[in-house]
Amino acid sequence: MAKKFYVVWQGRETGIFTDWASCKKQVEQFSGAKYKSFPTQVEAEAAFAGKRGPSSTKKSTQTSISKNKSSSNSVKTYTATEISAMPIETKIFTDGACVPNPGKAGTGVAIYRNNVVDELWYGLYNSHGTNNTAELHGLNQALRIAKDEIKKGKSVAIFCDSKYSIQCITQWAAGWQKKGWVKNGGEIKNLELIKETFKCYQLVKDAVQVLHVNGHVGVEGNELADRMSMVAIDTQEFGFALYRGGLDIPALLALRAG
Repeated sequence: MAKKFYVVWQGRETGIFTDWASCKKQVEQFSGAKYKSFPTQVEAEAAFAGKRGPSSTKKSTQTSISKNKSSSNSVKTYTATEISAMPIETKIFTDGACVPNPGKAGTGVAIYRNNVVDELWYGLYNSHGTNNTAELHGLNQALRIAKDEIKKGKSVAIFCDSKYSIQCITQWAAGWQKKGWVKNGGEIKNLELIKETFKCYQLVKDAVQVLHVNGHVGVEGNELADRMSMVAIDTQEFGFALYRGGLDIPALLALRAG
């Protein structure tokens, strides 16, 4: 059998692998995995250098392994080191806060381009919100931003510290939709927001990863998104506004945390 070379653009680790077993470890049950086999190392290196996954017309190499990702309840958590090493052009961090919970809620987003913070957004204040609604709003906004970045030809990943939000949109919503937006055992809380966010996700799911990061562990993008969610609460910003206070990171991190 002729040797193949496997390129992983999006997976637990990215790169070129010389056997299927190694490639499989990186993509099995990995949400948004993108990979493809090539007959020669030269072709694989050229494809990986482009940092782009196979187009929608060439996704037959994404086998049933990746199709099973929505059935898994596990969510991998990524460290700051892993995030920094990802060859992704646009990284979007999102967070929500609620003080108390339920209570005054707000949402924040930090956008990194080529690993440098470029924009901060805040808003969607709700005087009677919850932490979950604030987090879902953040993922909703991140998916909208991702759609625009993808149109510009950028590779995109979203980082969220709410496993609830990630699993609602990337794992559970598809099943709820098939059942007419009902679930066994009770109501689906935040249903209208989930529907809206899932609709956004469906438009970009083949081109964006939605990944989990722990909150308040020093991941800069997550910390900045958190501070923006508190700015939203403090300013009672009902819209979703671009932060105009400058990008002085130490000063921003010194703001009130959620």
